[in-house]
Amino acid sequence: MKRFGILLLVLALMMSCLSVAGAAGKEIYVSSFIAGTDGWYARGAQRVFRTTEATLRTEGRSSDWHSPGRNFDLIEGGEYTLSVEVYQDDVESANFMVSIAHSKNGGETYENLARGSAKKGEWTTLEGTYTAGDFDQFVLYVETTGAPELSYEIRNFRVDAPNGEPQRKAKEPEFVIEPVAIEDMPSIKDAYAGKFDFGAAVPQYAFGNPELKKLILKQFNILTPENELKPDSVLDVNASKKLVQETGDETAVAVHFDAAKALLTFAQENGLKVHGHVLVWHSQTPQQFFHEGYDTKKPLVSREVMLGRLENYIKEVLTQTAEMYPGVIVSWDVVNEAIDDGTAWLRKTSPWYKTIGEDFVARAFEYARKYAADGVLLYYNDYSTPYEPKLSGIIKLLEQLVAEGNIDGYGFQMHYSNGSSDVTEPPLKKIAVALEKISGLGLKLRVSELDIGASWTEKALMQQKEAYREIMKLMLQYADQTEAVQVWGLKDDMSWRMGQGVYVLLFDKNLNPKPAFYGVLEAAGE
Repeated sequence: MKRFGILLLVLALMMSCLSVAGAAGKEIYVSSFIAGTDGWYARGAQRVFRTTEATLRTEGRSSDWHSPGRNFDLIEGGEYTLSVEVYQDDVESANFMVSIAHSKNGGETYENLARGSAKKGEWTTLEGTYTAGDFDQFVLYVETTGAPELSYEIRNFRVDAPNGEPQRKAKEPEFVIEPVAIEDMPSIKDAYAGKFDFGAAVPQYAFGNPELKKLILKQFNILTPENELKPDSVLDVNASKKLVQETGDETAVAVHFDAAKALLTFAQENGLKVHGHVLVWHSQTPQQFFHEGYDTKKPLVSREVMLGRLENYIKEVLTQTAEMYPGVIVSWDVVNEAIDDGTAWLRKTSPWYKTIGEDFVARAFEYARKYAADGVLLYYNDYSTPYEPKLSGIIKLLEQLVAEGNIDGYGFQMHYSNGSSDVTEPPLKKIAVALEKISGLGLKLRVSELDIGASWTEKALMQQKEAYREIMKLMLQYADQTEAVQVWGLKDDMSWRMGQGVYVLLFDKNLNPKPAFYGVLEAAGE
């Protein structure tokens, strides 16, 4: 009997040990790029793709934060280890970080978790730890420090919970949107009639959807092609290369408007205005544009050649669109995002800066004024306007352009989020200060790219409503200078920010109006 008792005790201890061992560790994620990108996406204006060696490569960067990122389902209180191998073959050594963007009610904050230096041609492992806080979303990403244009690869990204994960807290019930037929909705464009236009950015595939077309006609009177008038959709690299070969003229440029045709035709047929976006940008512009013979294996062209290409490109785009769609495009973003985030002046990493120099912005506006049809307004467009030192750089550039007489207005990108301590991040008062300074230059104003991040809870969506309402009220104070306010997308699941796990627009995925929609309407009636 005594032996039997001892045996039971031993078995109990063994079971206890097995139980502890079973709870001791948990594999959360191990990357696999055999079949695709495995849920990773581009954070910023760059390209992320799977290589033939089953790694994930990032190219076309212009800022350190431009990086591959991925959403992770982490649990508050969980203690995690993470590691990744990085590789670069461009410079002798480059510094990397694994960072996390965690968000609550759409407000995003950041934390650096691991650092390391990768020598040229060598795979290097970064390792770190993270304790998950009270957040709705967790995005891990691999960025650089001091190497904004570096191309690099990652592999073997893994996340583990060495002590297991805690029990997940009960979530707040999801907010339910009441369905409303499009024809029964009030109209935002009608609510703002006589004040300024209200519009949206729309991709070409929307025009094959009858419901989306119905929504556009009901709510908006000005459209922006989301990508279809950017240089990588307009510049015909092969035809341009052929022209150079046939004529010997390195400044020759060929363009086409295949991608933009659906939107421009729809606008023309239905009496809608179009805002053109964009003529000159460091991103989404083919790199061949800046090289001799349109060949990236050859050197960058001279300043004189690039000025010729710039003028010819702007000439062809403005004159051809005006001939094919007379009176439809009423304004253009001539230059986009030329100011560096941290230096209060131009991005020196821009290929436009590298080939032409500091006056590339001024020359772009000079050529745009030369070839634009009468009455077409010319804008400079940028993001993070309320933040210093960027605001000072924007003001400096605008003052120079105003002095030359070729600019009509400024486009405020407003890609914001619900903040924890104020209506939006940045606080509304910072937006108001920026508006006051820029309006004081006598320029026309437009909110060119508006969206406000929120998680899908009643509290967050009501905060989002308040944020939209307050921004619209602020713009109404400048109604005599404002040409338009445009949201950047039609519905949540069509937004460029959907990969961030936030819901940023006025309509849900089923085209039902969210509280934010009514916030915009309420501002017009106050």
